[in-house]
Amino acid sequence: MLIKCYGAAPQGIDAVIVTIEVHAVPGFEFTLVGLPDNAVKESHERIVAALTVNGYNKPRHTLTINMAPADIKKEGAAYDLPLAIGMLTAEEEVKTALLGQYLIMGELSLDGTLQPIQGVLPMALAARKAGFKGMILPEQNAREAAVVQGLEVYGLKNLLEVVRFLNETQAFEPTRVDTAEEFANHAFTSDLDFSDVRGQENVRRAMEVAAAGGHNMLMVGPPGAGKSMMAKRMPSILPPLNLEEALETTKIYSVSGLMARRKESDGMSSALIVQRPFRSPHHTVTDVALVGGGTNPHPGEISLAHNGVLFLDELPEYKRSALEVMRQPLEDRKICVTRTKMSVEYPASFMLVAAMNPCPCGHYGENNPAHPCTCTPAQIHRYMSRISGPLLDRIDIQCEIKAVPYSTLKDTAPGESSEVMRERVMRARKVQQQRFAAYNAEAQKPIHCNAQMTPKLVREFCQLDAQGDKMLSYAMDKMGLSARAYDRILKVARTIADLCESPSIGVNHISEAISYRSLDREDWCG
Repeated sequence: MLIKCYGAAPQGIDAVIVTIEVHAVPGFEFTLVGLPDNAVKESHERIVAALTVNGYNKPRHTLTINMAPADIKKEGAAYDLPLAIGMLTAEEEVKTALLGQYLIMGELSLDGTLQPIQGVLPMALAARKAGFKGMILPEQNAREAAVVQGLEVYGLKNLLEVVRFLNETQAFEPTRVDTAEEFANHAFTSDLDFSDVRGQENVRRAMEVAAAGGHNMLMVGPPGAGKSMMAKRMPSILPPLNLEEALETTKIYSVSGLMARRKESDGMSSALIVQRPFRSPHHTVTDVALVGGGTNPHPGEISLAHNGVLFLDELPEYKRSALEVMRQPLEDRKICVTRTKMSVEYPASFMLVAAMNPCPCGHYGENNPAHPCTCTPAQIHRYMSRISGPLLDRIDIQCEIKAVPYSTLKDTAPGESSEVMRERVMRARKVQQQRFAAYNAEAQKPIHCNAQMTPKLVREFCQLDAQGDKMLSYAMDKMGLSARAYDRILKVARTIADLCESPSIGVNHISEAISYRSLDREDWCG
C-alpha cells in the first residue's frame, strides 16, 4: 500500500511542498528517508507515544517513508503530524478521501497535543499556489495562515481532532481573518510620538527628510541629548505598510519563529504585522545574528528590520566586521546566505538609523564647563576610525545633535506631532511613486523612494541649475567627497525638493543636503 500526504519545507522566506510517501508491507520495521535532520528522525518516538496514548496500536507494518523532494533538507518537529497521519492511513485508521486536499503540519506532544510551528505563512502561500483546498495546523498558528485568502485553514488542538476531521466524523469551522480589519485595528497604535520631543528642530527636520526619501541616517551628539528617543519615533512618521509589504514582513518573522512571541502591546496584530518593524540589536551582536546565516540559515536583524528601521546605538562599539558585512545589503536591499549544499536569499530593505558620541568621553564640541572634553585629538581620531569611510558613504544624512537646555526641557507645550510630520512624508512619497511609476512598470527591482535610485535615475531626476552645480562643485572640492557621497547629496536634495513640493532642485535644497554631511568636514575632530 502506498499513501501520500503533504507538508511544506521553508526555503528562505518562501516554502516548497513536501510529499510524504508512506509504503506499508507486512513486518515491524520503520525507515525514514528524504534528507531528514535529527529532529525529524526523532519524530518516530514522539509519534508512537502519541498514538499509544490516544488509543491506537503501534504500527503493524514495515513502513518506508520518503519525504520528497529528497534534495531539500527537512528540519524540525513540524513534520510530526503529517508523518503520523501517513502512518495511521497506512494502518487504515484514516480515510484517504481528504488526504490530498489539505497541507498538514504540526508538532506532536507525547499526549497527541499539537504544538505551534514556525514558517506558517510561507507554507500557506505555497499551499494556495499549489492548489490545495486548505491547511490543517495547530490552533495557535491558524490566524497566521488564515491571512492568506482563498485557503481553508483549520486550527486543531490534537491528533484525535485531525483524525476526526479527515474521517469526516466531526465538523470543524475554518479560521477566518479579515485582513482589512487587521490593518484598521492595529495601524498607528504606537505610544511613541514626536510631540514628546523638546527642541532639536534641526534633528527633527533631518529625520523627516530621511523618512521622506528612505535615507540612512547617523546622529552624532553627547550622551542624553535624545538620540535614542528620537530614533525610536522614526517608525511613527513613516508611511504605513501596504498589504504586500505586510505579508513579506510577516513571512520573515514567521520563518524566524518570532510571530508567537509578539504581543498586542507591541502594536502588532496576532495574525499579520501591520506596522513597520523597529529593530535595535545590542552592540555585542555577532555578524551572523546581524546579517543572518548559521548552520541552518535564519534571517538576521537586517532582515527582521525589512520595510522598517534598524537602529544601531553607539555605532563605534559594534564589531567592525559586523558593520562592514552590512555594506552590500545596504546597496542591494537583500542578503544571500550560501552554504555547501544550499543558498537562501533574505530581503533586507531597511532604513539604517545610527547614533554615536562625538568622542570617547562624549562631550567633544559641547563648550560646557561642567562637562569638558578630556579626549586628545588622537583618541578622537581612533574612535571615529572604528567606522570605515565606505560605510559612512552609505549613510546619506549625518546630523549633529546638541544637548537640550533646561529652558527648552521645561517647556510644557507639545511639539509637532508624528501625525503632522507623517502627512508631509506621505505627500513626498506620493510624488516619488508617480516619478518612478514608468520605471517600475518594467523593472525587476522596483524603486519606492529616492534613496533607492540608480545612478541612471539620479542623472535623470536630479539635474541642477548653474548655481546649484557651482555650490556642489565647491563642496566636493572643499570636503573631499567621494563619488558615492556626490550621489547621496543629490538624492537627499531631491527629497528636500519633494518635501517643498518643488519640481526642480534649487540651490537651497542643495545647501541643506550638503549640511547633512557633518562628518565630511575638514574641521571635524579639530
